[in-house]
Amino acid sequence: MAQKTQIEWTNATWNPVTGCTKISAGCDNCYAERFSERFRGVKDHPFENGFDLTLRPERVEQPLSWKSPKMIFVNSMSDLFHKEVPSDYIARVFETMEKADWHIFQVLTKRSSILKKFVNARYKNKPVPEHIWLGVSVEDHSKRSRIKHLQDTNAAIKFLSIEPLIGDPGELDLKNIQWVIAGGESGPNSRPMQLAWARSVRDQCKKQKVPFFFKQWGGFRPKSGGRDLDGRTWDEYPFTIEEYSKRKVASK
Repeated sequence: MAQKTQIEWTNATWNPVTGCTKISAGCDNCYAERFSERFRGVKDHPFENGFDLTLRPERVEQPLSWKSPKMIFVNSMSDLFHKEVPSDYIARVFETMEKADWHIFQVLTKRSSILKKFVNARYKNKPVPEHIWLGVSVEDHSKRSRIKHLQDTNAAIKFLSIEPLIGDPGELDLKNIQWVIAGGESGPNSRPMQLAWARSVRDQCKKQKVPFFFKQWGGFRPKSGGRDLDGRTWDEYPFTIEEYSKRKVASK
């Protein structure tokens, strides 16, 4: 069954790939690397090879056996669009997502140019189905080019994960972006997020009418600082799994 998760904006995780390499400052204190490397060298453990990039073909079709509709975060322990993941393997992951259309899949990457190239080749004449959400990570204003790559991708639902927010986000162009997540970093070396940065993201979402989800303030532990921003939680979505499921039933 699906791996349980404490990530607030999803129900489950699915990792047909594990391991990664650092690409920008947002990777510096990677929680997935920290977790995986604890088990390096432990014989027969799933992370015996630590955070080395590893394809997991035995997991590719897992969601097809999960009959209860879920929001599924794809590759919480990796990046599907890492340059060392073969395009035919990425295609197998997409085939599973296309078939398992009772779920919502949330695919997040920092390799935005590879995402755009793959998706626009696979979906030349129609957008990615609405149950497959495609997103990019943007940790500060210097990574806003990833937003442009995503906007140029032929997808129905596009989202930003502005987490860990480690610097001023600057002005965000949210045209054709359907969802924004923001949050601070967690872990022993976490970099603090300023209130002004979090408010900036929220206020720009409100102004541009984009659903906003505030995940956490962060700290030594993910839940150290709670989730309130200016006295309330922000749990907005493009649509929920319940809304999606009802719409699918009604369309039959």
